[in-house]
Amino acid sequence: MDAVEKTIQILKNSPLFNAGKGAVFTHSGKNEMDASIMSGKDLNAGAVSGVGNIINPISAARKVMEVSEHVMLNGKGASDFAKQEHLQIVDSFYFFTKKRWDYLQKILHKEQEMTESDRHGTVGCVALDKEGNLTAGTFTGGITNKRFGRIGGSPIIGAETYANNKTCAVSYTGHGEYFIRLGVAKNISDMMEYQNINLEKAANNELKKIGKIGGKGGFIAIDSIGTIVIKMNTSGMYRAYSNPLGKNEIKIFQ
Repeated sequence: MDAVEKTIQILKNSPLFNAGKGAVFTHSGKNEMDASIMSGKDLNAGAVSGVGNIINPISAARKVMEVSEHVMLNGKGASDFAKQEHLQIVDSFYFFTKKRWDYLQKILHKEQEMTESDRHGTVGCVALDKEGNLTAGTFTGGITNKRFGRIGGSPIIGAETYANNKTCAVSYTGHGEYFIRLGVAKNISDMMEYQNINLEKAANNELKKIGKIGGKGGFIAIDSIGTIVIKMNTSGMYRAYSNPLGKNEIKIFQ
């Protein structure tokens, strides 16, 4: 749990990713972020959505999981809860980067159309500890120019985040609407549990389903014995892993 939270915090601080510092802007010029985390040990989970002043939304999601009776908190309520739990609150300007702001202005003035690569900047982490506990976490700034309080798949448990010690831990990035419709993260776990197939096969099956309805994206996953599976139906996805054998790998493209 600590490894997942801290890894996502580090990624959050990099303006290269669409999460935290460098999150994209909504149509109204705000940063609205979503995060979720899940423990495979007891199937407990927490999430926050539409937050703009919590410095570490993934930590807020963990607090929701551990100290509240709820799974997801939204907007001002999530911020009020974070304050109550003594998490760091910042002025929304903390998340501002000129590159993301300029990109919003281009879209608003119809100088540039969004591409699929513009949508995918979610960060996530999955981990297996020495006691066999799995954890998954996902954090995003959403999509540029989003309106009407749109919430994607990142804070939805079972859509882009899922963990179960019996099966696997999964974190997705992509166009969240498709992942919500299919419940893709939990589907992978369910196929492993009820059809008795391995993570690789379950992952391939689910990626095909996503593609058939027009969804684009990818995911990182690890099973209960430490098998790492990374899949995508896009040209690339920033990704990395480390295992107990000392193998470390960082990749961008397919």
